[in-house]
Amino acid sequence: MKKAMIHIHERIKTDFPDMKMILQVHDELVFEVPEDQIDAARAMAIEEMEQVVALEVPLVANAGVGTDWLKAH
Repeated sequence: MKKAMIHIHERIKTDFPDMKMILQVHDELVFEVPEDQIDAARAMAIEEMEQVVALEVPLVANAGVGTDWLKAH
């Protein structure tokens, strides 16, 4: 998780300057993203989390969108 957070943080700085990583809870990350960047930001976060390490079994990441954490699930 920590390695994925570092990669995502670097991508945010270069590709999504208006996006904010605001919370980590266990294996979940919560972001604040402008509406017009939601699809691209979601794809980037999933890509970084799924490809952070090479394993024999695939890592699968899911992403929800909502105005608060409950609605995003």
